[in-house]
Amino acid sequence: MAAPHHSPHATLNPAPEPPPVSAAMARAHQRYWRFNLVLIATLMALGFVTSFVFPLLAPALTRVRIGGFSLPFYVGAQGAILLYVALIVVYIVLMQGADRRLQRAFDADAKAHADTDADTDADTDAHADVIERGR
Repeated sequence: MAAPHHSPHATLNPAPEPPPVSAAMARAHQRYWRFNLVLIATLMALGFVTSFVFPLLAPALTRVRIGGFSLPFYVGAQGAILLYVALIVVYIVLMQGADRRLQRAFDADAKAHADTDADTDADTDAHADVIERGR
């Protein structure tokens, strides 16, 4: 087995640093990922209940009828699949909303940053004009 080879390129060309992120954008990202993790945990818990807990309760639920069939038969035949599809649809819809909120936060942050840059450029131009008039 060969010794690990250290590439000289790693030291000559380090990975670029990510651009600085404003505090508002950092909070928006934190809210986005917290929402995403809570949503995934909730949907996975529902999937777990459907896959493992519900079958354990099947004997007690045989008296419940849906369309003439007992509830455990209905869930086993098609209800679980429909629930899984519903979980996917719920995830897609809610994450699209979260993506839109994050995009609005990003746009607002970019606009605020652009306004700050414009103010700084205007101050620099005004300062340059004062210097030119003073000569």
